[in-house]
Amino acid sequence: MKKYLFVIAVISCLSFLLVSCGGGSSATTKLDVKMTEFKYEPVEFVIPAGKEITLNIANNGAALHEFVIMKHGLTVGEKFGPEDEENIYWEVEADSGQSKTVTFTAPMETGEYQIICGTEGHVEQGMIAKMIVLSK
Repeated sequence: MKKYLFVIAVISCLSFLLVSCGGGSSATTKLDVKMTEFKYEPVEFVIPAGKEITLNIANNGAALHEFVIMKHGLTVGEKFGPEDEENIYWEVEADSGQSKTVTFTAPMETGEYQIICGTEGHVEQGMIAKMIVLSK
């Protein structure tokens, strides 16, 4: 009987923790992103389709960084080049040490979107993230 109560208590605590942490995959309309050499933090974002998204970005790196969302289903190759410009859904840049708050409207099409830094050489260094758009 004591084992049974202990198991119930543990499951209840874990359930509470999952609920309080949001379960890790709920869509949000507010993104807080840090950019450094050569990464985004976090590297995955989940947003609701068609909603206005507030993006708070901070460039904590030494170089100019960009937050470039590619169109649905499109990705850059080994590096970002002029041929990729027409495949951009939305973008913003921040100089070294700069923070910005900007808004954009999330795509209506659900699925995964690649996020890259368009600064020369940064994709090659692995500055890539993923945005997941969920239905409203």
